Amino acid sequence: MRLRALLDTDALGLKLLGGEDELDRTVRGVMTTDLRDPSRYLSGGELVLTGLAWRRDAADSEPFVRILVQEGVTALAAGEAELGDVPDDLVEACARHRLPLFAVHESVAFATITEHVVRQVSGERAGDLAAVVDRHRRMMTSGPAGGGPDVVLDLLGSDLDLRAWVLSPTGRLIAGPKTSGPALTAEACGRLAAEHLTATRTGRRAPHRVLLGGTTYSLFPIRSTGRAPQTARDARETVLSDWLLAVEADAGDWAEERLDLLYGVTQLIAVERDRRDAARTVRRRLAQEVLELVQTGAGPGEIAARLRVAAPVLLPGLGAAPHWQVIVASVDWDGAEIEEGPVAQALLEEILVDPLSAGPEHSDRIAVAHTGDEAVALVPLPAVSTEHDGSETGVLAEALLESVRDPLTAGLDDDGRLTLGVSAAVHSAEGLRGALEEARHARRVAAARPGRVCAAGHQELASHVLLLPFVPDDVRRAFTARLLDPLRDYDRRHRAELIPTLEAFLDCDGSWTRCATRLHLHVNTLRYRVGRIEQLTSRDLSRLEDKLDFFLALRMS
Repeated sequence: MRLRALLDTDALGLKLLGGEDELDRTVRGVMTTDLRDPSRYLSGGELVLTGLAWRRDAADSEPFVRILVQEGVTALAAGEAELGDVPDDLVEACARHRLPLFAVHESVAFATITEHVVRQVSGERAGDLAAVVDRHRRMMTSGPAGGGPDVVLDLLGSDLDLRAWVLSPTGRLIAGPKTSGPALTAEACGRLAAEHLTATRTGRRAPHRVLLGGTTYSLFPIRSTGRAPQTARDARETVLSDWLLAVEADAGDWAEERLDLLYGVTQLIAVERDRRDAARTVRRRLAQEVLELVQTGAGPGEIAARLRVAAPVLLPGLGAAPHWQVIVASVDWDGAEIEEGPVAQALLEEILVDPLSAGPEHSDRIAVAHTGDEAVALVPLPAVSTEHDGSETGVLAEALLESVRDPLTAGLDDDGRLTLGVSAAVHSAEGLRGALEEARHARRVAAARPGRVCAAGHQELASHVLLLPFVPDDVRRAFTARLLDPLRDYDRRHRAELIPTLEAFLDCDGSWTRCATRLHLHVNTLRYRVGRIEQLTSRDLSRLEDKLDFFLALRMS
């Protein structure tokens, strides 16, 4: 605000004693002091309020004013309560140094002036920032990127004194403030993400306020610029992919103008998010082409040619063909009529980013496609080392979920599940089809486990799926006959279709809703059939061991 505006406010009781030509100076803050040397507490642009307790005689005025001018103070206001009138030596010193001087009537409290200045300056800063944000948004939507989330966070820090962080739904730090202050720990990021996901799933209105370690944070969702909040059919379509803005402040008592400004900031960051997603288009297309070739039984030569195209895009500068791993993920929502493949695709892309890496784009080596309800990632490995026990290193199933389990469990709430399977590394196109099947089998093993977030790796298949071809025929026949013959006999007599029902139930990971939809049955009819299967075989399809036995029996039959 301008000094002239202060002088024109009658309620402040200010009288100008000098500096008529300097009234267009800008006030950026206010400070009250009676120190002889307050320089350590000044940053420039302040209106300094003083009760003159520092003045012992006329000689003290000159050095005091000189210090204020050296530190860039805008003006000085002296109270009349201590000495009655402002002394002439102070008026003369301010005139020599061209420092505007006001007298404050004894009936006016310094707190009144301070409150007025702070309120006015904050309002003008918000207006200035809003204008900057608007210009930045227009520039970014019509031209090249404007510097990413860091630029916006710097504006929040410099113009509104707000520290803020951009986090992924898994709690990964994407951008943070450059201002001084304690850093946000990885644990805190994870807890904030979990709180945000919980609040979103329960339908609480944003911003969501969270008390963490004695500090209050306000959490704002960052939604795609191409989709308004009300256009999403179901929150579950985006809850596991939207970023969030965590602001170190309590937004509960903010004015509507400031809240609108913060929502404008989230839209600005969303533009950068959309640019990042657009940059993934090439990698997604490469993964989709490879997946289609593998699933349609294309020849190794054709698949190898496509891999040679993919390798330089995913690993620039790599000389030799890399090893590859396949990861399959599925997000299953009970009773939800949404397309689950894209949800799993966006989530798998985020999970595959190193959780310790900060920044909006660390996924240059990730290519994820989706088919049906599952997402399939093609992960290149520049080198694969061998451990002492002979096993090869690469992406490990449990390590992928270690740091994201808590936030994702909160986002999945009580009606969603994430299951994930990881293949062993392969070094040629010939091995890619087997790696895909291996990852799918591993995901089914993970789906048979309890919990909202589960993963399994290729190492866990060595005891059953990979050994099936080596089981003697008589053992295979006896095992499958013991489990499946009672069901086959019942199907022949009653046309009950228990075997197809069992296959569909296992393929849907025990989801009653998905299985009933696939079979075009009422859920109660499905429950009756599964109950009949359990009665005929004396098995329990809610137990992992019995699910695996049925799975193996169907595979060997």
